[in-house]
Amino acid sequence: MPAQRALTCYLNYHQPMPLALDTILWGAPLKWWIGFHLAVLLLIAIDATLPHARLDKPRPRLAWVWSFFVAAAAGLFAFWLNFVQGRQTALEFVSGYTIETSLSIDNLFVFLLLFRGFGISHRQQHRALLWGVFGAIVLRACFIATGVALLTHFAWVTYFFGLILLYAAFRLARTSEPSVALPNWITRLQHGSHGLLWIIVAVEATDLLFAIDSVPAVLAVSRNPFVVYTSNIAAILGLRSLYFALSGLLDRLRLLHYGLAALLAFVAFKMLAAPWLEIPVHISLAIMAAILLITAAASLWTRPKTV
Repeated sequence: MPAQRALTCYLNYHQPMPLALDTILWGAPLKWWIGFHLAVLLLIAIDATLPHARLDKPRPRLAWVWSFFVAAAAGLFAFWLNFVQGRQTALEFVSGYTIETSLSIDNLFVFLLLFRGFGISHRQQHRALLWGVFGAIVLRACFIATGVALLTHFAWVTYFFGLILLYAAFRLARTSEPSVALPNWITRLQHGSHGLLWIIVAVEATDLLFAIDSVPAVLAVSRNPFVVYTSNIAAILGLRSLYFALSGLLDRLRLLHYGLAALLAFVAFKMLAAPWLEIPVHISLAIMAAILLITAAASLWTRPKTV
């Protein structure tokens, strides 16, 4: 009996402790991470089964309805953050969501060129973007984890990210079109195989290029890993439907890239001037919204010059 009691005590002592759901993991309790990803999977599943995903012709009205629904879900999430973590955290999420969604519009121009070059059907575009969402979630998680770790251990990385954003703003401002040229290897690929796998690879590659700009931009308004990640993923969830909703208007948004350049320049200034000047989140959000609204309205109200 003494030996049995000793063995029982030994096993109880060395038995691994279960991970509690309220354990803080990467800036938030584990149960928050689980709940968020369950909601993401649910929204993706619903989006994949909606009627517009199975149609051979675009239905912008259905795409607009789903885009508004996903945006409303993001708004509810921001309201929940305001309730559990306070107004500052909620505003940081809204700012990150606004930046990511705005920069994603520039990504939509690339998708438009990409799909036009491949000449794929509306239904295939839905499938390619659906798989692209899954890949983007993984890529953004890796980028955000790396960015947060670098900013935590090396203060000078803040200035490096700021310079990246300034260069991205300059690159957008100097172009005459609201979209960027596709990489050469994608252009060559468009003249060859039209397999869906290669199209998905091209979609992931373009998203990777845009993540280099968008992730540092969101890190400029929040250093909370949970806020940065969830705002990125919430914006990506609406990217697919937003593409089909705006596909008919993208050619008219001729001046929007200037607004995106101004937005990136403002975020770069905010990041570089942080040691000396702190701009409140609500003021930053108002400035970004004004920039985007002005350039979008100017694009829609002005007509392209005819030769």
